Amino acid sequence: MGEIWVATKALILYNKRALIIQRSNYCGVGENEWEFAGGGLKFGEDLLDGLSREILEEVGLTVRIDRLLYAISRLVNPQRQIIGLTYLCYANTDKVILSNEHRNFLWATREQLEKMLTKPMLDDLTINSVLEQLDII
Repeated sequence: MGEIWVATKALILYNKRALIIQRSNYCGVGENEWEFAGGGLKFGEDLLDGLSREILEEVGLTVRIDRLLYAISRLVNPQRQIIGLTYLCYANTDKVILSNEHRNFLWATREQLEKMLTKPMLDDLTINSVLEQLDII
């Protein structure tokens, strides 16, 4: 029998740019790919509490969580399904402190997002008209 894993992610904005972070080989999955901050929920954890915890752990930021942007369901292998919830968040600083899970960060423009994010992430943004809704330069 398979498992379902719930993850929360944050599209964090600061000065009309979005924070993306580049994975290290920390866990051997998605090495060098660019993504939004966030991760898996712990059992019994509230969605927004889990998101806040993951953001603080991965990029050292405390953010204001605004709203849910979109949800996805993806079968990553025959035994594992991921439910992903991506929230719009706002930072009050651009001072990022990366954990060992990531090797680099960028406060990206829309053009950089379109160039650096994976195709599935771009498809999620496009299907949900996210970039059209946000004020990203």
